[in-house]
Amino acid sequence: MNTIITRFPPSPTGYLHIGGARTALFNWLWARKNAGRFVLRIEDTDEARSTKASVDAILESMEWLGIDWDDGPYFQTRRHDIYSEHIDRLLEQGHAYYCDCTAEAVNAMREEAKAKGLKPMYNGKCRNRGLKKGENTVVRLKTPDTGVTIVDDIVKGSTVFQNAEIDDFIIQRSSGMAMYNLAVVVDDITMGINTIIRGDDHLVNTPKQILIYQALGAPLPVFGHVPMVLGSDKARLSKRHGAMSVGEYKKMGFLADALINYLVRLGWSHGDQEFFERRELIEKFDLEHLGRSAGMFDMDKLYALNAKHIQKKKPIELGDDLLPHLADLGIDAQNDAFTQGVIETLQPRSKTLVEMAQGAVFYYRDDIEFEAKAAKKFLKPETQDLLNKCADAFDGLGEDFSQGAQEEVFKQIMEETGLGFGKIAQPLRVAVTGTTVSPGIFEMFIALGKEKTVQRIRKAAQFCAAQG
Repeated sequence: MNTIITRFPPSPTGYLHIGGARTALFNWLWARKNAGRFVLRIEDTDEARSTKASVDAILESMEWLGIDWDDGPYFQTRRHDIYSEHIDRLLEQGHAYYCDCTAEAVNAMREEAKAKGLKPMYNGKCRNRGLKKGENTVVRLKTPDTGVTIVDDIVKGSTVFQNAEIDDFIIQRSSGMAMYNLAVVVDDITMGINTIIRGDDHLVNTPKQILIYQALGAPLPVFGHVPMVLGSDKARLSKRHGAMSVGEYKKMGFLADALINYLVRLGWSHGDQEFFERRELIEKFDLEHLGRSAGMFDMDKLYALNAKHIQKKKPIELGDDLLPHLADLGIDAQNDAFTQGVIETLQPRSKTLVEMAQGAVFYYRDDIEFEAKAAKKFLKPETQDLLNKCADAFDGLGEDFSQGAQEEVFKQIMEETGLGFGKIAQPLRVAVTGTTVSPGIFEMFIALGKEKTVQRIRKAAQFCAAQG
């Protein structure tokens, strides 16, 4: 069996969006599943709209997602000579010809055909004129007048196109620049691409591309055209549905593994399984279970899946991803034992890394600001004695600041004061965090450490005294 070679060919006219990322993912997974090769090709022939900033953003997004490539990135604008060589071959073998019809003349042909109830198309006027290359000549492919071109598709099955409805389309502009369909086919042939998975918006181009393959005497690749991603209202995906660039999802605190997991499930299934780690996807991905119906983008599902991936990761694995979000909040942290302890307390309740970073702020700031409502309810003057009692008891624990040791302190103070657990825990929570919402109190104290915990409780006791 030949080595599987797939590709991803983005146009650098903007950022990498969800649909493009999913296309890249499917091709990457199939190559990795089969120990094949994954090629990255930048289709930058739209020079007016292509930018280096877009190229950089696409590469950065793919690197963040962990979609690595074996060859490339290739740039179509640097492959002009390769395209010209193949066009010359088509001309020499009689599969293509020069045409000097003006745009106005071609439009008139189309209107004439339309008036007769026919498909508006070029009528082949220059097909047998034997024109030579001129200042304003284009090159057209000589397509068959009869018969059909069949697209055998691993997703959609067979689609039949009548050759009589495919005109002699342009493969080279008068400027010498190759047209999209020619460049794509030549790239895929010369790069050895034998499996092409792409959006079904490309299906309309496929019969033309097959005719170019045949004219060049090249074997056809395997085609798979996957349905587009739609919004939950079944409309074309847009920003209101969550169709942002991949970089935006990173800024919002999504994990690359979670986004990968979610994207693959938008067009592929493995039974009822929803949660996949990356190694599982590589192991289980196949082409037989690519979906025939459009995937519906659902932000709520993405948040839920991201939360699961956060919970599954080890704190040390999350540390480097969390640090930039902490930095955005003005916190200079390291992926050290302290930060990993902080992460462990926040994992069960964080849907995103942004949420986690926001929940972690109190751990890193020495000056705790008490929420007015929380302070009014729990840091009253009469609470001072309770807080001092707790601080003294915790301080007296010595080296053992485990949950078991803390629980003994609580039992002791509950017996001495007659207060229930909550009546003690909530003032302590506000004293240490400034709010009434936090991770579990024992795990939080352990992550913060005895010294800081005691310091904060004593400061809160002073705050209580000042309220009198």
